[in-house]
Amino acid sequence: MAGVVLLLTTAACSGGEKEGGVTVGEKADAGVPQVTINPGNGNTKAEPEDGVVVTAAGGTLEQVTVMLKGKPVAGEMAADKASWKSRTLRPGSKYQVTAVARSPQGKTATVNAAFATLKAAKELDILDVTPSNNEKVGIGMPIQVVFNRGVDDKKAVEKVLDVKSTKPATGAWHWVNDTTVIFRTKNGQYWQPNQRVTFSAKLSGVKSGKKTYGVDDFSRKFRIGDSHIVTISTKKKRAVVKKNGRTVRTWPISAGKGGRVVNGVDTYLTTSGIHLTMGKENPAIMTSEWMGVDPKDKKNGGYREVVPFAVRISNSGEYVHSMASTVWAQGRQNVSHGCVNSPPKDAKWFYNWSYRGDPVIITGSKRGLDPFNGWSYYEMSWSRWVKGSALDRSVTTG
Repeated sequence: MAGVVLLLTTAACSGGEKEGGVTVGEKADAGVPQVTINPGNGNTKAEPEDGVVVTAAGGTLEQVTVMLKGKPVAGEMAADKASWKSRTLRPGSKYQVTAVARSPQGKTATVNAAFATLKAAKELDILDVTPSNNEKVGIGMPIQVVFNRGVDDKKAVEKVLDVKSTKPATGAWHWVNDTTVIFRTKNGQYWQPNQRVTFSAKLSGVKSGKKTYGVDDFSRKFRIGDSHIVTISTKKKRAVVKKNGRTVRTWPISAGKGGRVVNGVDTYLTTSGIHLTMGKENPAIMTSEWMGVDPKDKKNGGYREVVPFAVRISNSGEYVHSMASTVWAQGRQNVSHGCVNSPPKDAKWFYNWSYRGDPVIITGSKRGLDPFNGWSYYEMSWSRWVKGSALDRSVTTG
């Protein structure tokens, strides 16, 4: 529908609509600024992605107010104050607009309008976000966003995803698939410790596909804790833990023994690379079912272990965990199926001490870590990671 246009020295509501706009008042006064509001008054099918645009001719805008259910809608005034544009609008909602403009001669014009936006045939919502709200996490923690449906217009959606931190970082989004996008910091530049991070998504009114709109905004706050970095050598068979750059604990380990090659991959080797701690289980139930072997089939390597104080570091079943039965080998020989076996007292300490998102850097194994085997996203080069952004860009969070 056409916009609302005002030529008047006093406040007035918009009148009847006609082609080319709405003129309010009996006479056009050349000294009064002309104000135009789009969408026009009475529009019932305004497109949410277009927002509200208010323009002034023959003067400048002094004030623009757009209200939704008694709350103001954010917008931005142009530098010359000749126009104002709102953010995207909530689908299926009613809005009220008031705009005031002033001419160089000091004459003012006020216009009011009311309209409604299109309803979304399909709604785009955020289904899940990691980390949890107000969670204290490690310096390597990614932000993982999962949508309820596939996103066709990834550029439009990525534009409204925002990450702010109290200490600046450089990072980028990477679309894993149509429903999942992940943010991480630049290679070698983790989050700075002891700060707050806020993720927000101004999804309301964003058109993500045919007749598909975001309806609600989303916000999530979390905390970065101390810097925890664990380095594990499968050759030296030792773990070294640093807190804020200072070594606070070391212990002997036993890593993957190797010897089971499937499709050219030795699945019994611990993977070398930058892992991130993903979660904790006490106990974790570990069986040979992951390799297609019945736990009761001992001849073919079947096993079932109830393992206490287990911290997951990959999707392929790797943990840093307690293993009392291999203490004899820890620091001397690699005998596990791929996990990092640790003395019970050290495994319990690490279980209680670690955050999700702590880097665990493992070296010495011939088996490399895939960038999507768990949260091992730092295994991908920075240039390749940025290419996974729909906007092909990095962002600064400060």
